[in-house]
Amino acid sequence: MENANASATKWSQLALGVLCMAMIANLQYGWTLFVDPIDAKFHWGRAAIQFAFTLFVATETWLVPVEAWFVDRYGPRVVVAFGGVMISLAWVLDSYADSLPLLYLAAVIGGVGAGSVYGTCVGNALKWFPDRRGLAAGATAAGFGAGAALTVVPIAKMIASSGYESAFLTFGLIQGGVVVVVSFLLKKPTVSAPIRRKTLRLPQSSVDRKPGEALRTPVFWVMYAMFVMVASGGLMAAAQIAPIAKDFNVAGVPVSMFGLQMAALTLAISLDRIFDGFGRPLFGYLSDQIGRENTMFLAFSIAAAAVCTLLTFGHNPIVFVFATAAYFGVFGEIYSLFPATCGDTFGSKFAATNAGLLYTAKGSAAFLVPFASVLSAAYGWSAVFALIIGLNVAAALLALFVLKPLRLRYLSQPEQPTIPLAEAPLRAV
Repeated sequence: MENANASATKWSQLALGVLCMAMIANLQYGWTLFVDPIDAKFHWGRAAIQFAFTLFVATETWLVPVEAWFVDRYGPRVVVAFGGVMISLAWVLDSYADSLPLLYLAAVIGGVGAGSVYGTCVGNALKWFPDRRGLAAGATAAGFGAGAALTVVPIAKMIASSGYESAFLTFGLIQGGVVVVVSFLLKKPTVSAPIRRKTLRLPQSSVDRKPGEALRTPVFWVMYAMFVMVASGGLMAAAQIAPIAKDFNVAGVPVSMFGLQMAALTLAISLDRIFDGFGRPLFGYLSDQIGRENTMFLAFSIAAAAVCTLLTFGHNPIVFVFATAAYFGVFGEIYSLFPATCGDTFGSKFAATNAGLLYTAKGSAAFLVPFASVLSAAYGWSAVFALIIGLNVAAALLALFVLKPLRLRYLSQPEQPTIPLAEAPLRAV
């Protein structure tokens, strides 16, 4: 009975984490709906407005290691509750922002809040499920990937009927309120469950590496570089999908599919979120079976093919909808595969902080998002798509031919006990 209760507890904690992640999803994936309405009102230009998106992603990611430290010290509840308050405040400020500095301030506040929720929930999942890291991280990240799916249509309708300001205010208060309420139900495991290594066919470390030790390994920085490559393309697409659809003249074209009829852009964003959310646990589970790097190669290759299709046939609204859905279906897996690979490589004890350090790669990638607006204005969307394709192909090759053998060599070294950083020799690993 005790085991059954423990099992129910960890699955309920996973479900609560997924719900919290769904409530912060619109801060990233719903942003594209607001870009053109804001520009139509203030004429600041897409590039200037998208810099707010960059600030959001940068603060959301780069502060995760700090927020992970607070989780380890004070537990997940207080950090997630703080995040809920901050994400509400961010969208309330967005609803009143009449200058770029105020828009940028709201983005920073939203990033702090979203990072508090994201880092806590993913780290908690890795701790509750040490033997199913791919699935647990994927399911948690799915909340972030698919969380915007149910609210895309209501937000789009509210923007059209009442203005983007009302949408910011209403959904900001709802999303933040739900996170604060759910935060009081979160908790971390009191005892770390042992990993059932014999049931896994994955190379894993039997030693828990401290963050400083992880940062001194080439393995970490290869993963970081790959994360930046793939994340930059996905963030460009997420932030620019509405402008792309508008420039391709498909945004308002009615599309009938699955018994529904709606504008191509609205349908595309809805399906993107569904496919994104479904892909994260699917590829996480797949990586538990066939290996992390093999799954990365498969996903990144499919992403490159999807963008090629979008570039060639994207002016057809049906192709636009399916190509973007296919792309996001394989893009979001980076948020399950990289934390799982990090945990496999550096151990469980510091999994949240180590994964948080790796997650800052998303913040680095965010600085390429405004560059996409500049690049598209100068050379057209074909140049942006070519960049995304190249980055995904490069990452796929790195996964199979660099990361995989490098990790195997690192994990095959004689295991050394974790020692204090002050006493750790400065050596290349």
